[in-house]
Amino acid sequence: MLKLNFKIIFHFLGLLLLFNGGFMLVSSLVSLLYKDGVTSQIFIAGLLTMVLGAIVMFFTRNHEKVMNKREGYIVVAFGWVIMSLSGTLPYVITESIPSFTDAFFETMSGYTTTGASILNDIEVIPKGILFWRSLTHWIGGMGIIVLAIAILPLLGIGGMQLFAAEAPGPSGDKLHPRITDTAKRLWLIYFSYTAAETILLNLAGMSFFDAINHAMCTLSTGGFSTKNASVAYWNHQPIIQYIICLFMFLAGSNFVLSYFAFKGRFQKILHDEEFKLYFKFISIFTLIAAVIIYFHADLSISSIHHPIVWGQAESAFRHALFQVLSIVTTTGFVSADYTLWTPFLVVFFFGLMFLGGSAGSTSGGVKVVRHLILIKNGFLEFKRTLHPNAIVPVRYNGKAINRFIVFNVLAFFILYMLSFIIGALVFSMFGLEFKSAIGLAASTLGNVGPAFGDFGPVNNYALLPDLGKWWASFLMLIGRLELFTVLILFTPFFWRNR
Repeated sequence: MLKLNFKIIFHFLGLLLLFNGGFMLVSSLVSLLYKDGVTSQIFIAGLLTMVLGAIVMFFTRNHEKVMNKREGYIVVAFGWVIMSLSGTLPYVITESIPSFTDAFFETMSGYTTTGASILNDIEVIPKGILFWRSLTHWIGGMGIIVLAIAILPLLGIGGMQLFAAEAPGPSGDKLHPRITDTAKRLWLIYFSYTAAETILLNLAGMSFFDAINHAMCTLSTGGFSTKNASVAYWNHQPIIQYIICLFMFLAGSNFVLSYFAFKGRFQKILHDEEFKLYFKFISIFTLIAAVIIYFHADLSISSIHHPIVWGQAESAFRHALFQVLSIVTTTGFVSADYTLWTPFLVVFFFGLMFLGGSAGSTSGGVKVVRHLILIKNGFLEFKRTLHPNAIVPVRYNGKAINRFIVFNVLAFFILYMLSFIIGALVFSMFGLEFKSAIGLAASTLGNVGPAFGDFGPVNNYALLPDLGKWWASFLMLIGRLELFTVLILFTPFFWRNR
């Protein structure tokens, strides 16, 4: 029988509940500021969550301060579930979302930065709840575990096991040898970008409330909006959409590169293969989409809220750039109904859902570095076929990659596609037609948000059956934690000693 340090697991879950409750109290202050009538309910939700967390931490205070890999995986996977369960309280207590299933779906969508919503009229929701909704994105964006390990030295616990479970991608860059210092630097960059975007959006014409909410949802590559029409509400103010485009691009790139940029080490960025490919992808895909939109799409029909203001060419470029960035970085903001932009672009954007941003970013999806390794390994297979005895390693940033990393990437890609197929099959069992089923599977697994068919960019997930919402929540969770962290818990050998 596997021996686990349950006390440290529950102690850490209690700490996460304390964090969650604290953020709810911040939301209650926003509610008080805007006098939206639900301040006391949000405060009670935060207080209940903090009290529960404090009780759990008190009874597990004498834990053995050693955490192995298995316990790290358990804390991460169950930590996200516990955060999502407790995160439903503001919705349920205020009756903004009275159904527990709907509240859990909305909360899981928030923490996993998916941005899929069941709300039919966002603009009637109290501001304190809208702020909490965006805050779940912001917390989940950099990872609630990375946030927590920034203060673990106070508890005397090393956080390396948690960081490995939270960020299991092939990129192992560190900003600092100590993992807690890495977490602090990441959060400082994350916070600085959020503050900068808030200020710029406010100066561009957004209200401060809308600006801070959209900044939190952009940097987390989440996609929740305070408007029913999403960012299309500001189609008459193109500068707002360009600002959001800039920060979507930054959020979808490796935050380690942002750190290097602030330190003036620009050569690190220019020589990074993943960043170069990420930039090329965005540029090429935007150009393709812009040309097709300009010649074949009617933006006056697909525009959700406001008509074209700066001319057809600029509008085609802006909508193409916005939607390519939104889907590639898995942010999920919408500037127009792209499902009306010719069948080619519908299939084109569906394919982009499988791309993802950079490793070390807040975006979901497969990630550019994995595609890069897959492409390089695929081309090298031709060379290995001609020269079977030659040792031809895959190189990344000028260094040979360990073959076990290549195997891991191949396994991840196969598992990802298998999860997508199974996800679509299960959605079809709930009576969804083909386009909706595959769109939902790709969107939830990739943490994108808008899908296709009945769940496209101008619709939401309210019509999804309750069982479908629970299945979508599971796909969002495994997609956000990059499959292995959650699925490994379902394997029998995980629970054995050897």
